[in-house]
Amino acid sequence: MSLTPNMAAAEGGGKDEVKTQFTTREGTYKLMTLSEYSRPTRVPYNVQCCHPVKVSFTSINDGSGCNEKICFNVGRELYFYPYKGVRKAADLTKPLDKRTYKGGTLPTCHDFNQLTASAQGVSLLVGFSAGQVQLIDPIRKEISKIYNEERFIDKTKVMCLRWVPGTEHMFLASHASGQMYLYNEGLTPLNTPPHYQTLKQGEGYAVYTCKSKTTRNPVFRWVIGEGACNEFAFSPDSKYIATVSQDGFLRVFNYDTMDLHGSMKSYFGGLLCVCWSPDGRYLVVGGEDDLVSVWSFEDKRVVARGKGHNSWVSVVGFDPFTTAVLNNGADFCGSDDDFTATHNDLSNNRERTYSSHSRTSLKSGASTGVNPVSYRFGSVGQDTLFCLWDFIEDSLEQYQPSRTRTNTQLSLSGGSSVQNTSTSQCNNVASNHKSIGNATSHSDGSLSSRFSTLSLSDRHKEKHKKDSVTSKSSVHSSMNKMHVKIIEEGTKSIGTPMCPRLDDVLMLEPLVAKKVAQERLTSLVFREDCIVTACQEGFISTWARPGKVVTS
Repeated sequence: MSLTPNMAAAEGGGKDEVKTQFTTREGTYKLMTLSEYSRPTRVPYNVQCCHPVKVSFTSINDGSGCNEKICFNVGRELYFYPYKGVRKAADLTKPLDKRTYKGGTLPTCHDFNQLTASAQGVSLLVGFSAGQVQLIDPIRKEISKIYNEERFIDKTKVMCLRWVPGTEHMFLASHASGQMYLYNEGLTPLNTPPHYQTLKQGEGYAVYTCKSKTTRNPVFRWVIGEGACNEFAFSPDSKYIATVSQDGFLRVFNYDTMDLHGSMKSYFGGLLCVCWSPDGRYLVVGGEDDLVSVWSFEDKRVVARGKGHNSWVSVVGFDPFTTAVLNNGADFCGSDDDFTATHNDLSNNRERTYSSHSRTSLKSGASTGVNPVSYRFGSVGQDTLFCLWDFIEDSLEQYQPSRTRTNTQLSLSGGSSVQNTSTSQCNNVASNHKSIGNATSHSDGSLSSRFSTLSLSDRHKEKHKKDSVTSKSSVHSSMNKMHVKIIEEGTKSIGTPMCPRLDDVLMLEPLVAKKVAQERLTSLVFREDCIVTACQEGFISTWARPGKVVTS
């Protein structure tokens, strides 16, 4: 069923117009225009020289009546505001903190330590285009430490930054060099080059520690794949970590043992983003093949792909507030194009799923008698589209390719060959895919002064070389062999469970696919009462969930 003319007009009119609302089975999501966050001038930022606009949230009870705080970067600037969400209009004239960085050093990513956040202060990590990491407190307006200040550890852009869940002092930073470093915030930064020794080596990765009489940063140095390590994400139970790299590989590691659990390969190009389902059973990745791919943690294989974007997929994320356990086999899939009043029945026939479910406790309803799970995730891309996707476990279990043939593939983690049943004759990648397109406060103190006057250029941002300042020749030799093997493995993977052809797996269609910005989208956050998106021009938008709009 198509949308009625009135509904289509309400959603923004023509195909190329920016939409202000969209409808799913649970109701209508509405853009809260007064809740838009940006620079105080509200002037679009020059996107030609800007790193992606990223958004971070934290919650602290500071007695102000607005416990939620938002941090976002736009160009050289970093802003920290009270976040009023769907309740009140944003007041852009009163940031709690604003920082402007000089020279060629621009903020690229950031992350709050949720464990230690309080009304007295918050620990906010900020990564930069020249490789440094800064620890600041935007409430106290202090700078605590600068890591990699002299760029002895890594000279390339910080791609992703995360506090290790459940810890007060440990954090990870990944770089455009393809390396990922574990830091202990409690250790004093040293302005001397580290010397490394091999701790662990596996297929497509290696882990090193510093040669030092005393513990120093970085505590561990991961060398992962070939090219930039674009993003990483911890599993809900914090036992595993997933990384996506420019070589097109998703790799999932046991965080404590550093063993490789499994991997997958993009259809082509690099993978840019990754997220875990709330129960830890599935991962979704997106990247330069314009696809979203669903990977099963238990089966260690791609189980579904989604086509809905016309350009690179920038961010993916599961929505924990609409992922649901279905009762009586109810079908929870559906789009705004076939929206009917039956959503009332469905909403009364489900309950939220939580991350406390084990990875093996939720099986297909058809095979175990347990009610299946309906998963909801979202994606945003450089095509300015915001997409929502639904899939049900049963649909993954029941999908059968139309034609079968047998391939032999090399197991990534085991080394022994296995038989793979896949479909069709040899499919040409180029003929099965669209071409890629692109949409086109100030701190005080000596630490702040030193950092703000850095004029380091950003010429390293596109390099994908390994930082070899302190590595020995034996380390280089093993890394070069690893890189050759990665390239060979990637070329052989198409048509295998690591990288199935498009007709080998279930193909998902987006529940919603709406143009929601004028420039490419760079952030996506699912919150209980709203969905938050950000675009490259520096505008952060709040979409109220059905029934959450506050009316006077």
